[in-house]
Amino acid sequence: MKLTILGGSGRVGQKIARLAHDQGYQVQALVRDISKARELIPFATLIEGDATNTEDLQKALIGSHGVISSLNTDKTTTLTTAFPLIIEHMNQLGIKRIVTIGTAGILNSRYEEGKFRYQSSESKRTKTFAAEEHAAVYKMLEQSTLDWTIVCPTYLPEGEEESEVRYELDMLPIDGKKITTGDTAKFAFETFQEHRFSRTRVGICY
Repeated sequence: MKLTILGGSGRVGQKIARLAHDQGYQVQALVRDISKARELIPFATLIEGDATNTEDLQKALIGSHGVISSLNTDKTTTLTTAFPLIIEHMNQLGIKRIVTIGTAGILNSRYEEGKFRYQSSESKRTKTFAAEEHAAVYKMLEQSTLDWTIVCPTYLPEGEEESEVRYELDMLPIDGKKITTGDTAKFAFETFQEHRFSRTRVGICY
């Protein structure tokens, strides 16, 4: 099975790529810096390009059976520019399944009904741009016909698999403080592989 990974040389994306490769998937990755990606994920078929470019995206998606995205905002509108194109090309190519890495900020507030966490007192962040970008992606996916899941980690330090992961649909488990990039990658890949949590957000932490 061929799996397309967007953001394949990023902190989480490269770990997802390795997990997929180890499980026998043909990994196809869209990356901005192909020389860096060759060092990090040398086993992958690499397409150098930008997720906001429609031709680059089409090249990365052709022949794929599913998508995992670990694209982030880079303090730009990368997500809200890329995802309409991702959804369009997936529909055109008949690809249904996508798992994407979001943020705990777009989960529902546990204590303030009708708000995202980033809009409520549960969030300690003063800057909300990234969360707003991820929230817009959630709304796009919700309105699409794709079979999507958004994996929403809380504070995300670099690290390998560390502990048992707690999860909750649409909310962050109580007292969730952090989860490593390694455990986030493993959870996202297993979510894709086992076809769990269709058309919902899932909050993850230790």
